[in-house]
Amino acid sequence: MTKKKTSILLAESLLKRHFGKQQLHALVTASRTFPMTARVDVQSALEKMFAEYPESQVVGCHNQFTHETLTVAHLLSNPHYPVVVAPLQHEEIDIGDALPARCLKPGLWLAHSSGTPFALLLSPGTNFGRPEGVHVEVAVAPGEVGAQLSRQLLDAIENLVRQTKSYRGKVLSLEAADGYSGHSGVIKVHKLRSVRREDVILPATTMQLLDRNIGDFIKQRGHLQKLGMPIKKGLLLYGPPGTGKTHTIHYLASQLPDHTTLLITAEQVGLLDHHFQLARFLQPAMIVIEDVDLIARAREQMRGPCDESLLNKLLNEMDGLREDAAILFLLTTNRPENLEAALASRPGRIDQAVEFPLPDERGRRQLVKLYACGLPLSENIVDVIVKKTDRASAPFIKELMRRSAQFYLQSGDGGNLQAEFLDSALEEMLFSGGSLNVKLLGGAASNDYVH
Repeated sequence: MTKKKTSILLAESLLKRHFGKQQLHALVTASRTFPMTARVDVQSALEKMFAEYPESQVVGCHNQFTHETLTVAHLLSNPHYPVVVAPLQHEEIDIGDALPARCLKPGLWLAHSSGTPFALLLSPGTNFGRPEGVHVEVAVAPGEVGAQLSRQLLDAIENLVRQTKSYRGKVLSLEAADGYSGHSGVIKVHKLRSVRREDVILPATTMQLLDRNIGDFIKQRGHLQKLGMPIKKGLLLYGPPGTGKTHTIHYLASQLPDHTTLLITAEQVGLLDHHFQLARFLQPAMIVIEDVDLIARAREQMRGPCDESLLNKLLNEMDGLREDAAILFLLTTNRPENLEAALASRPGRIDQAVEFPLPDERGRRQLVKLYACGLPLSENIVDVIVKKTDRASAPFIKELMRRSAQFYLQSGDGGNLQAEFLDSALEEMLFSGGSLNVKLLGGAASNDYVH
């Protein structure tokens, strides 16, 4: 039997056919590299643009090694490692919608504009195998006509990218490609639980400050901008653990559907500049930095230059934003005393500190009824629970109600929750697990619950 020869089509052959008599080595290219966070938008922009070129052709490209960015120069003759035409390969990217977006891996478009041939190459921007962006390169024949065409095409792509913004209005964080590099990898879209206003149980003064400095401020932002006043704002939410800071952030994110929320945790501070770049691109935006005391503690408490650089990066990024940047900062901390005074008081960084205290008697009563989840309670037992949970956090009350419900269900008794079930739950939470268990649950000292 004779063996069939496998025909391999080289990307260079397509370019020769497309540009005709034009020498490939004389082609002129221009490129732009977009951040990895704009990958979906670049894909959408290219699809929209080439819809205007119905006779265009797109093919996939494959090169054996991917340690550097694939460019048009790589498509030209290379007998050892040629770039071959391959099936169109797509990668699915989660953008928080019902279906993920499909983004093309290296692809080559061939088209004509008013009779002038051009080629466009899409490839990952790569540095020693590490993805660093999305590379778009346009190749044209030399001369003013080609140069003008390449500029028009790249400008059109950039304008379309700015209009698309697939991640606008969503809750995002950046995942590091390498745990120690600080380079941004992919975007993670978070689906936060929906929190109603009545589920946010805070003192009236705290809610008034939040409404005034967030809701009302955003409503008046356009008028303030016309007056020439800054429209960026920073808030510091502080208080003991379990007082509702994160819960309130979930509520605020759900109340600002036109804002993109960027979540930055302590392990992601190395990506601060990437988060700020994304916030500028997707504004109006809200940047949330939880446990900011972990990176912004007093200088005398710092252990080395790395801690100092992270603090300076945060301060510089916050201060470096233009005053007309529609960006809201929410910083949270359980230890405000550990924060550097400059971060807590300098104008342009923090404009308002908002205290989240432990729930008062009124708040504990609301929490008991909220976390009872329909469990039958008499007003008398509610009074008892409120009295026994003085200086307790919301998570402690939530767990107390769940364990009381367990004892109630195990007893098989009907009617209202009895004090004996409450006492059994408190005994297990406060004494059986020791003092450590009380701290883990967000309670006060165990003797504070004995009345």
